[in-house]
Amino acid sequence: MACAQRPLLGRRVALIHPAWHSCGTYRVVLGQIAAYRALGAEVFPIAVSSDPGFVPGRNWIWKSFNQATPELDGGARYYGGAPFHAMLSPRFLRDVLWPYLHGDQAVVRLAMAERARLSRAIEGVTFDLVHCNHFFLMPIARRLARGAAPILLDTHDLQARQFALINETMPWLSPRASYESMLAQELEAMRGADLLLHLNAQEAEDFRALVPENAHALLYPATPEAPTGPGGPDIILVASNNTANVESVVWFLREVAPKAPGVTVKIVGNVDAGVRSKAPEQYAAYKDWFLGRVEDPGVVYANARLALLPTISGTGLSIKTVEALSSGLPLIATRQAMRGLDEAASRLSGVVIVDSAQEFADALSRTAASAPLDEAGRRGSPARRYYESRLSLAAYKASLGVLAAALISAGSGK
Repeated sequence: MACAQRPLLGRRVALIHPAWHSCGTYRVVLGQIAAYRALGAEVFPIAVSSDPGFVPGRNWIWKSFNQATPELDGGARYYGGAPFHAMLSPRFLRDVLWPYLHGDQAVVRLAMAERARLSRAIEGVTFDLVHCNHFFLMPIARRLARGAAPILLDTHDLQARQFALINETMPWLSPRASYESMLAQELEAMRGADLLLHLNAQEAEDFRALVPENAHALLYPATPEAPTGPGGPDIILVASNNTANVESVVWFLREVAPKAPGVTVKIVGNVDAGVRSKAPEQYAAYKDWFLGRVEDPGVVYANARLALLPTISGTGLSIKTVEALSSGLPLIATRQAMRGLDEAASRLSGVVIVDSAQEFADALSRTAASAPLDEAGRRGSPARRYYESRLSLAAYKASLGVLAAALISAGSGK
């Protein structure tokens, strides 16, 4: 029987997410799983690939994903993906592949989800709630809801914006798919959700205007906390390989690093591949700074003295920023890195906000010479307290429990 602390006890939750790792979405998904389990629910995490051939049962093709996501080994894993032959039909070639060759990122992702096979173990399960991450996995959410379970959709920012950004660097055929056409598909897909959950205030405002007929809720994600010590000598910059991160790291290497001589930075994450491709000269000059993907990012934060957030592009809440705040480390950040957070985040002691490369370099040189915080200092820092009150698992769990229980209660009357 459910109780106040575990209001979802005995409930089954399908948690659908892209088969991604080493990125912000993956960190959000880990927080969702932890929160639902703490609320008493039985969670069924379903990793869905948009690449052809990633069907369940092919253990060899999922090996790389499994190795990169050891945090998911604590329970059963479930998978989804479309077989190769699903892409050979005339309809797919006409309605999906041809638009995709013109840059329609929305149509191909929706089509792959529509054609995805799922692990047999979940095909017959009756769920009390379906929690879907990203609009393009809504075809699977509807399939598992079976017209009965409520669907909670985590929007993760306006994806059409991300698609348009990606398309700027791609050699698509003309005429290129427009932002407006991809946005229309995104909005149509999400209309089937019972509740749209948004990760930051700007995103919530945008979607409330775009789909006013839907129910909306603002809930900052539960990003797993980074260690607050014991501390060490490292100055760190953590980034995964996406367009916004690559642009930001290249800007840092070109505009900031030369203005802070004598400072060494450890750049952690698979952003190294993107920098090598986009800015080979900068990569060669700072090759020794790149550590690549590490098995345990927590170790990086634990042994650091300062974290850098040289973000110059991107939309939505920055998960890297949330992780850095949770570590209690002193931070140097651009205003763009603080997007999606309230004004209090920009006034935190120990968080230096800069507006230019020269300001960033000056702050870096100055802070690199200061005494590092010990573990107690980091755990009691304003940044860490801000994280605990707004962005921690405890804060997320409390709000998610209320929203999910209300949805399930309403859904039981369908």
